[in-house]
Amino acid sequence: MMQFDEKALKQLVEELSLTQDIKITDIPDIDLYMEQLTSFMESGLSNQKRDDQDKILTKTMINNYTKAGLVMSPVKKKYNKRHIILLILVYYLKNILSINDIKSLFEPVLNNIETPEDDLISLEDIYSTFLEVKNIELASFDERLIDKATMIKEKTQTIDKDGKDTAELFLVVIMLIAQANAHKKLAEKIIDKYFAKT
Repeated sequence: MMQFDEKALKQLVEELSLTQDIKITDIPDIDLYMEQLTSFMESGLSNQKRDDQDKILTKTMINNYTKAGLVMSPVKKKYNKRHIILLILVYYLKNILSINDIKSLFEPVLNNIETPEDDLISLEDIYSTFLEVKNIELASFDERLIDKATMIKEKTQTIDKDGKDTAELFLVVIMLIAQANAHKKLAEKIIDKYFAKT
């Protein structure tokens, strides 16, 4: 069991590699076939995997997202920059939201997924803003985590030394889950109130 302290928490946050992103400039300007697309996504988002067996994006996933209307059909079996941006966004969103919620979220902003001219905000602007907000959020993530961990340490002062680190780590996990749940519920509430069709 690792020792629970500020240094260990900072190291765990660093190991997450949350600031490594596929930037707009990393996305190829040429269209990709399915195999090239899955390879590109696998290498670009490999830092997001929990373990080596995880798959970032499979042919089946892409076909399911296309059927669900989250991504437009390929053009002559090729995927362009717009496809790739949508698939990256879906990858991040599906960790929190259902496919129906993602569709509800996309519909009014992207209007008609097939035609970029109808977008309320350009897909490239949406993606650039997503990355910017994500990185702003992460910039202070470890500081906020340390503050909460310090509060947890204070609450566990009476636990004997043998079980103290385990108890503190358990409470950190519970705190992170509570925080993630609150954010998820708020996102769902906004989608239900402002994006979902009645």
